[in-house]
Amino acid sequence: MLALGDSITNGGGELQWGVALQSWALWTARGLGLSYSPHAVDGATVDDVLGHQIPRFERTVADPSARYRLGCLYIGTNDLRHPDFEPDRFESGFDRALGFLADYCDQLLTATIPLDMGRPRNREAIERVNRAIERVAAGHDAAVLDLRGFGGRQVMMADHVHPTALGQVAIAERALDLLATRGFEIRIRPTDLVSYRTTRWGRLRGDATYAYRHLKQDLRLLASAGRRR
Repeated sequence: MLALGDSITNGGGELQWGVALQSWALWTARGLGLSYSPHAVDGATVDDVLGHQIPRFERTVADPSARYRLGCLYIGTNDLRHPDFEPDRFESGFDRALGFLADYCDQLLTATIPLDMGRPRNREAIERVNRAIERVAAGHDAAVLDLRGFGGRQVMMADHVHPTALGQVAIAERALDLLATRGFEIRIRPTDLVSYRTTRWGRLRGDATYAYRHLKQDLRLLASAGRRR
């Protein structure tokens, strides 16, 4: 399995109830019993996929003739948050990136972006990106994991951008269900690979930490809005 993308696919971060934060793509590969080749980078845009991740893959791959059972591309979160975001340019770049994966992979998987992503929200811009993702995916016969409604305290961090450890597992579970409709065999469920137990004190401490981080983010947004006036 070959994966390109940004920090959501790169994974990494703090534990949640003792569960390590790993990429949804890694959990998906484990669920399918596939070896995993990750090239996603934190903060990446579609231009970074084209200009850095793909060239690095081509430069470092041990067997250039090898084919992959599945290619994953999840990108767009950082693109649409950029002040100079151009939807048409994103769509063109996304098409090129997915086309590259099609040259190496038997099947393709991509995903839409949660409409609740980021603060302040910009659902109109997110939906424009999502429609572009779906158009390009259709042209490459790629499976599209619809994450528009994905969100919530347990699965998203206080920044409303990055999934928590259990959020990454939840995305992988959805991805596996979708891939099963494409003929993939699910060998093990990611939820069967994690084990945790919550406590009342732990939940209270977690809620307090989440509220604190959320408040810090809201105060930064207010201060930024004030400076722009």
